[in-house]
Amino acid sequence: MRVIAGKARRLPLKTLPGRDTRPTTDRIKETLFNILQPELADCRFLDLFSGSGAIGIEALSRGASSAVFVEKNPKACAVIRENLAFTKLEEDGKLLNMDVLQGLRSLEGQEAFDCIFMDPPYGQELEKQALEYLASSSLADGNTTIIIEADLHTDFSYVEELGYQLERSKEYKTNKHIFLHKRK
Repeated sequence: MRVIAGKARRLPLKTLPGRDTRPTTDRIKETLFNILQPELADCRFLDLFSGSGAIGIEALSRGASSAVFVEKNPKACAVIRENLAFTKLEEDGKLLNMDVLQGLRSLEGQEAFDCIFMDPPYGQELEKQALEYLASSSLADGNTTIIIEADLHTDFSYVEELGYQLERSKEYKTNKHIFLHKRK
């Protein structure tokens, strides 16, 4: 796994050994960032369920002004710290070693993020819990792009009830990206 484009282009990233995380493949990451590229310049990026930090680091490399990484696994946090240091992007990254809902509560009151990305463990409805929280949070507004990486079979039929508008869905072989905005 590597940084695909930007300041840290081609630098390899460490991942957590074992099956505790599912790193987004370079091909899927490239597709995702081709979609997001127009929004990245000077954006505030929030990477929930960060794993190795590859998505937030890619955003920083491509021009995001800052990225907050929220990850509860201490071993994954050590990998994120190493990756941020190796790519020389640690100055613009902030790591919160805590559960995602704790992390969101600790960030509450700050201005809205421009992009919020989440790649939670599949089949536990953690994305739904995060979306329920964000629905009434100052951390996301009508201009915030929320992207969820999920299993192909994950149901998102509830998002409109929470006040979101489904902007786009991009399916791959085994998973998908869902793009949402809060309704203004």
